[in-house]
Amino acid sequence: MKLTLDTEQKTLSLDNNGQTETVPLYSDRAFDLISEQWLKVGWNQRYSYTFSWMGRPVIQLPEDIVRIQEVLYQVKPDVVIETGVAHGGSLILYASLFKAMGKGRVIGVDIEIRPHNREGIETHELGGLITLIEGSSTAPSTLEQVRSHLKPGETVLVILDSDHSKGHVAAELEAYQALVTPGSYIVATDGIMKDLHDVPRGRPEWTWDHPTAAAAEFAQAHPEFVLEQPAWLFNESGLSRNLTHWPGAYLRRL
Repeated sequence: MKLTLDTEQKTLSLDNNGQTETVPLYSDRAFDLISEQWLKVGWNQRYSYTFSWMGRPVIQLPEDIVRIQEVLYQVKPDVVIETGVAHGGSLILYASLFKAMGKGRVIGVDIEIRPHNREGIETHELGGLITLIEGSSTAPSTLEQVRSHLKPGETVLVILDSDHSKGHVAAELEAYQALVTPGSYIVATDGIMKDLHDVPRGRPEWTWDHPTAAAAEFAQAHPEFVLEQPAWLFNESGLSRNLTHWPGAYLRRL
C-alpha cells in the first residue's frame, strides 16, 4: 500500500495493489487513512510509553484513556478488575475517576507485581482504593481471590490487559465473563496487534494471534455479550471511528 500526501493540491492518494483512490486531504476519509498509519508508526516508536497519570506511568494511547473514562462514567461500576498491572498507571486512572464520582474501587491482577511498582501503587494518594492480587490471571486460586473482594449486587467491569496472545485472552474472557454484570463490559485491550505484524517491532503471527480475534470468537459463542464500540457521548464531527489500540475490544453484557 502506498499513500501520497499532496499539501499543494490538498489531496491524499491511496494505491493498494493497483487500485487507486484519491480523496480531499481535508476529509473524514483522509483523516482515517492518515490515522491508521499514525497509529502504526506511533506504536512502533513507543508513543504510548511517554505518559503518566498522577505520577504513575500509564502505557495507553491518550484516546483510549479518554474513551474508557467515558465508559466508566456511563456505567459507574462499583468495581473495575484489571488484569495486567505493569507500573499501575491505569489502576490509578480508574481510582481517580472513582474518587471524583464518589464511589468505586479497583482490583489489579498480575502474575508478577514488581516490588517498586507495588510500593508506588500502595503508597499513592489513591492507593486505598486499589487491591493488588499477584498470580496468574486465569488460575483458579487467583479467581477465587478476586471473587472474595466482590460483594453481592455490585456492578463489575473487567479490563484484560495482561498477556495479549489470542489463547490467553480467550481463557481470560471465559474466566472473568461471569463476573461482568448486565449493562457493563469486559474489554479485551490491544487488538491493534493485528495491524502491526509488518512494522519493525511486530511479529508475523500477529495476523491471527491477537485479542480482537479472541473477542470476536467469544462474542459468537456467548450471545449474552455483544461486541460494540461504546457510543461517544459528544460528537460534532463527521467522524465515527476510535483512534485506538483497542479495536474490537468492548464486549457489553446484555
